Amino acid sequence: MSRVADGAAAVAPVPVADVTGDDVRAAVDEAVALLARVPDPTAAVPVMGTDVAGVVWHTGECLHWYGHDLLMGRVDLTAGRYERDPAAGYGRLVTGLSTWGEVLARVLDAADPGERGFHPWGAPDPAGFAAMACAEVLVHTGDVAEVVGARWAPPSDVVEAVLARLFPQAPTDADPATTLRWATGRADLPGRPRPTSWSYAAAA
Repeated sequence: MSRVADGAAAVAPVPVADVTGDDVRAAVDEAVALLARVPDPTAAVPVMGTDVAGVVWHTGECLHWYGHDLLMGRVDLTAGRYERDPAAGYGRLVTGLSTWGEVLARVLDAADPGERGFHPWGAPDPAGFAAMACAEVLVHTGDVAEVVGARWAPPSDVVEAVLARLFPQAPTDADPATTLRWATGRADLPGRPRPTSWSYAAAA
């Protein structure tokens, strides 16, 4: 069951955001531009319990599974696992993230809006998968940026669409990028407790 972030203020209902394959492309392009410049991919990212390279792998893996799960339909029929190649260097991991972002975007471009896919938190439509993909990319690139001290300014229109779709009860009176990090338990907002648990409201 989808839950909203703990501590979210009550707000008027927000229309479901129409997040698309182009939004995934925009998020991935911005992320790759930052991640490709990280000087030390072995730097620890405590919030994720791994290093920068592990975060890049995780993010690309999410995009891979979202495309797979949308095409698979509502029931989990997975027959195997997608494993990281321990010999793959950091450059290949970044390339993989970029590639899986484009693969997912093309799946989303071709999908009928009425399609539903499998996810433990419900049965998202294509826009729901697009929103989750953007969130993974934006949030985890922000995790890396904080660790390495890089300036990260995610595309505000994509962040706003992600918040409207996945965290519809999140406050709308603060910086969207900060609000997304607050909604995922990574930042503080004045006058609001930081969420201690959260999930995506991606199910259609």
